[in-house]
Amino acid sequence: MKKLIFLIALLPSLLIAQHSIDGVFTPVDEYSYAFLYQVTPTGSDYINRAQLGEYGNFSIAFDSLSTPGIYKIVYALPPEDNNFDFIYNGKESVSFTFSLESGLEFTDSNENKLWASYIKSMEMINRTISNFYTQESTDKKAYLDIIKTLSDTQTAYEESTNRTLASVFVKANSPYIPAKFEDLTTYSKNLKRTYLDHVNFGNPLLQSSDFLVDRVMAYIFGMSVNTSNDLYKKDVDDLMAKIGEGNTEIKTILFEMIWRRFKSMENPEMANYVTDKYLLELTELTKYDTLKEQLIVYKNNAVGNKALNFDLAFTKDAETISTTLHDLNLTDQYLVIFWSSTCGHCLEELPKVKEILVNKKDLTVIAIGLEDDAVNWQNMIGEYPDFIHVLGLGKWDNPTSDAYGVESTPSFYLLDKDKTIVAKPYDADALKAVLQ
Repeated sequence: MKKLIFLIALLPSLLIAQHSIDGVFTPVDEYSYAFLYQVTPTGSDYINRAQLGEYGNFSIAFDSLSTPGIYKIVYALPPEDNNFDFIYNGKESVSFTFSLESGLEFTDSNENKLWASYIKSMEMINRTISNFYTQESTDKKAYLDIIKTLSDTQTAYEESTNRTLASVFVKANSPYIPAKFEDLTTYSKNLKRTYLDHVNFGNPLLQSSDFLVDRVMAYIFGMSVNTSNDLYKKDVDDLMAKIGEGNTEIKTILFEMIWRRFKSMENPEMANYVTDKYLLELTELTKYDTLKEQLIVYKNNAVGNKALNFDLAFTKDAETISTTLHDLNLTDQYLVIFWSSTCGHCLEELPKVKEILVNKKDLTVIAIGLEDDAVNWQNMIGEYPDFIHVLGLGKWDNPTSDAYGVESTPSFYLLDKDKTIVAKPYDADALKAVLQ
């Protein structure tokens, strides 16, 4: 009787299907935990974690509150580089294997297996198209056969994914299909022209995945052999037109990614173009104040702008003179260095700078030490008696380094007589090249 009562008590939970995400990571000693997140258009919500077992295996159950959508597994640090998305439709469990050698493979979940199979099939066909053009073939029949395979494959997967979440991605990824033979130039032009035609930027599923970012970054940075800022500007403008009205949040995310890429490419003209035309207004609409401040700081410190002013003092003829950067009138050039006495790389670079400038009397060095206290700094500045030294307490919270957008030490800003920024060399070797 007790057993019967126990089974009756369990009956409601048994009737509710319990789905899970299960995985196996290899090699086992490379991984410790798997973290599960649900991804939204504007971020990720932590769900649960599981420690990997002896064979690299783990399992995390979805609860009754787990809604269909995009989820993410993070498996190592840094999390932004060691993760992957998957689809959870609320109707099936998801299983996968992941290894350093062969990558990710879904072993359970029709949704994810279909999407992965589709991607693999399209990659194979695109390689065939690429090989056709690489070989400079003019066999029109062979060409049209390849294109027919491309068209048939797309149609087949659209039918097989019908009424699934995966269908959103398959349709968004619809390829350009030529109606007749095209040479490489024509095909490439049409491929780029239609690359975003089937993408619904307002779809929450696409917004929650990596799809939109990957698609947009490929469109801006990966589809033109010869790039120029004029072409970049056209592509950025065309992208905004493709996204259309609204979608403010996803516009901000995408254009921030584009801005950061141009920034990493050391292309301030394009980074500031994105800022001025679109991104600054988007940060105001979304109240993204942190990014807005970064945009303004970067723009203020672009080559060609006057360096921001700050107070300093130096000794001349046994007299201490208190002044500002803008009021200095000592030489024809100035080098502002942000460094730290606890920064190993700085301690390698500063002697090189000292050597480069030993006979360069028309340049004044202003070294701003970003420090937690003055002790180390005071002991070390004696090695550079010809520099003007400024103590920047607060280290990474120092207002001067914040205003200059300093993200690492040492950072160099080469100024002319009028304190205009003429170069921002990466290191001492780059400084030497600029000065020569």
